[in-house]
Amino acid sequence: MDRFSWTNGLLEINETLVIQQTGVRLYDGDDKAKLDVGIALLSTHRLIWRDSKNHDCCISMPLSQIIFFEEQAAGIGKSAKIVIHLHPASANKEQGPYQNSKFSFIKLSFKEHGQIEFFRRLNEEMIHKRWESTPASQPIPTGVGSQAGRTRAVGIVGIERKIEERRKETDKNISEAFEDLSKLMVKAKEMVELSKSIANKIKDKQGDITEDETIRFKSYLLSMGIANPVTRETHGSGTHYHMQLAKQLGDMLQAPLEERGGMMALSEVYCLVNRARGMELLSPEDLLNACKMFESLKLPLRLRVFDSGVMVVQLQSHSEEEMIASALDNVTDKGSLTAEEFAKLLGLSVLLSKERLLLAEKMGHLCRDDSVEGLRFYPNLF
Repeated sequence: MDRFSWTNGLLEINETLVIQQTGVRLYDGDDKAKLDVGIALLSTHRLIWRDSKNHDCCISMPLSQIIFFEEQAAGIGKSAKIVIHLHPASANKEQGPYQNSKFSFIKLSFKEHGQIEFFRRLNEEMIHKRWESTPASQPIPTGVGSQAGRTRAVGIVGIERKIEERRKETDKNISEAFEDLSKLMVKAKEMVELSKSIANKIKDKQGDITEDETIRFKSYLLSMGIANPVTRETHGSGTHYHMQLAKQLGDMLQAPLEERGGMMALSEVYCLVNRARGMELLSPEDLLNACKMFESLKLPLRLRVFDSGVMVVQLQSHSEEEMIASALDNVTDKGSLTAEEFAKLLGLSVLLSKERLLLAEKMGHLCRDDSVEGLRFYPNLF
C-alpha cells in the first residue's frame, strides 16, 4: 500500500479511463487496508481507488509499478480477489495513506463481482503498455525548492494538443464513414446498370437473359426485403391490420415454403419475415394473429398446430397424407430412422422431422423404440 499516493482523481492529458468497478476493498498484503469499500478505476496509466462516500479520499498508483498479477477465487464467505505484485516504492514517491508497508503486494477484493472483466482489461493494459507510447503530461517544478509540490502541464499547449487529437480522430471517422458510403454507391450503381440491361433486353427482345444475370438480379431483390411492409401506421390496427398483414405474408412465404418442402416452423417464419421487413419489426403476437387468418382469407397457406404444441406454417397443397407417406417410405427404405437422420434426408429441421414421424406413428404406420440411445422409428408390422 505504500506504492499509492494521494490524488484528486482527475484524468491527466493523454490518459483514458478503461474500466471502473464499485464495491472494491483494498488489502495491504493479507491485511485489510484502513480504508472503506470504494470504487476501483483502471486507466491507461494508473490504478485509482476512490472512497464511495468521501470522494476527497482518492489514491492512485502507476501501472508501471506492477510486476505481475493473478486471480484468487472466491470461497465460503470470501469475495474473489485480484492479487497484484509490485516493485519497491520509489524514493521520490508522493505522500499517500501508507508511508511504509511490510508487503510487496496488494489485493483488490470485489464485493459486487466484476473481477473477471476488470482482470481482463488490466491484462490488456499491461500487455500493450499504453502509458509508454502516450505518456501523461510531464510534471514541471514550481520553483520553490526541491521539496516543493508539482503541478501538471495542462495549460494552453496541452489544450491545443488535445483539440488537435480530437480533430484528427474526427477526420478519421468521417473518412471511414465516406469510404463505406462510397462502397454502397458502387453497389447501387451495379444494381442500376444490371436492371437497365435486363429491362433493355426484355424491351428490345435482343436475346434471352443469361442465368448468371438472373441469379444476380434475384439476390439483389432478396437482399432488399419487403419494399412496403404492412404497418399499424399505414393500415390501422385490429382485424383490418391483421388481414392485410396475412395477405402480404401469403405472397412472401409461398416461395420459401416451396423451397423448404412445404412447411416451416412459426419461429423460423418469424425470423424470416422480420429480416425482410428491416426496421419495421413485427411482434410475435401480430404474426400469430395474421397466420390465423390464412384459412378465412382463402390464402394458399395454413397455420397448423401439432399435438405437441409446435406451430408451423404450411402450404395448403401440402397434405397430411403426403407427409405420412413420405415418412413411411423413408423409414421403410432405411429400416429405421431417428428424427435427426430423417431431417438430413429431407433437409428439414429436426423439430419438424420429429413431428412428421410422430404423425405417421399416430396414424399407425410407424412404431417407436425409445431407449437410452434415443427415439428411433420403425415400420409398424403389427
